[in-house]
Amino acid sequence: MEKLHIKNRKGQNLAVIVEEVLNQKGLVFVMHGLGGFKEQSHIETFARAFSEKNYTTIRFDMTNTFGESDGDYEKATVTNYYEDLEDVIVWAKSQKWYQEPFALAGHSLGGICIVLFAEKYPERVKALAPISTVVSGALSAELEDTKEWEKTGWRISDSKSKPGVVKKLPWSHMEDRLKYDLMPDVAKLIMPVLMIVGESDNRTPLAHQQIPFDALPGKKEIYIIKGAEHTFREKEHLEEIKEIFLKWIEGI
Repeated sequence: MEKLHIKNRKGQNLAVIVEEVLNQKGLVFVMHGLGGFKEQSHIETFARAFSEKNYTTIRFDMTNTFGESDGDYEKATVTNYYEDLEDVIVWAKSQKWYQEPFALAGHSLGGICIVLFAEKYPERVKALAPISTVVSGALSAELEDTKEWEKTGWRISDSKSKPGVVKKLPWSHMEDRLKYDLMPDVAKLIMPVLMIVGESDNRTPLAHQQIPFDALPGKKEIYIIKGAEHTFREKEHLEEIKEIFLKWIEGI
């Protein structure tokens, strides 16, 4: 395992973990969600499944989150997460282990970013796993008290992944998110797609996941994890997800 820092297009540091395998069969980039980080247990679970199937795995902290990259959570947007994903892939292109097409896996806000990339460059993506994905800013807004958020200018919540950390997100985050929707170009996603959602997910619920799933033109699978919320933390949920990933990777 190699841990390093690279620069994004703005000159900020991005913390990256590369786990190279012998007899490499493929390459995967794994992306966390809003306020997440590369060592979260579900992100590690996605990566471990690929690693066990002989994929070199790349995990990284976006800027403007709670990981080891530069930035400030209050500036986090879909735009900056997406740009960081592109920048990591551009950097990877110069590495000896790089290969195309590659796989992409992402959770929540990371999910919509990997889908947007795959819609833009479908020929470069071998397989896609948008897990508990954001589908559009408009659908996200339906689940928020947007009037209060817009009025006060802030959404304030406690971090479950980093106890003691208070997450403050400005209204400008939602203004940026409302520009994005993965549905207009969903027909371009002809690669195999894996979707997973928690039964009790109230941020990107099954009803939201079903919209792109029904429209996907290619080989596709969707799984509901009983009793799970938006972020997967329970050991039994993570084990179930890993088994789903292992079987799916076998078939791509």
